[in-house]
Amino acid sequence: MNADALRRELLALLPRLRRYAYALTGSRHDADDLLQSTVERMLSKGVAESVELDKWTFRVCRNIWIDEIRTRKVRAAVPLEESGAAEHAFDGESAVMSTLALMEVRDAMDELPEEQRAALSLVVLEGLSYAQAAEVLETPIGTIMSRIARARAALASALQQESPRIGRGQTAGARS
Repeated sequence: MNADALRRELLALLPRLRRYAYALTGSRHDADDLLQSTVERMLSKGVAESVELDKWTFRVCRNIWIDEIRTRKVRAAVPLEESGAAEHAFDGESAVMSTLALMEVRDAMDELPEEQRAALSLVVLEGLSYAQAAEVLETPIGTIMSRIARARAALASALQQESPRIGRGQTAGARS
């Protein structure tokens, strides 16, 4: 693939790749660094013609993140930066409720083991099939299916426990 075509395709892939990097890292700052490293590596090393660029790029991104994790001596918990939504004036209860629900989903995702978070984000956020996600993560498809099932169950459990906090107390309370 020539350099201009690679740049164009990478540019189109950036939003998806950034979401994936954020899903892996849990931090905007780390996601931006990971995204930059991934794009730099793709541009400097190039890509073979026979490679599916999106799958290859997700794999490169994941491998760079694994390398980063291995080089860190201490895993310091990096608090997520606010999404920016809190900076805007809210025009009603539904906006507040949506923001709180989104924060709870983000927090629940952050609690998932890295393997589950990576698999879930590729399938749910990026729309890859189980087979494609298995290829990206270099894992058997059955393992991907299992990770996603466990991740979904953990998210459902975490969000059901959280529901009274975001104002669904009447509905959640009635079920108790």
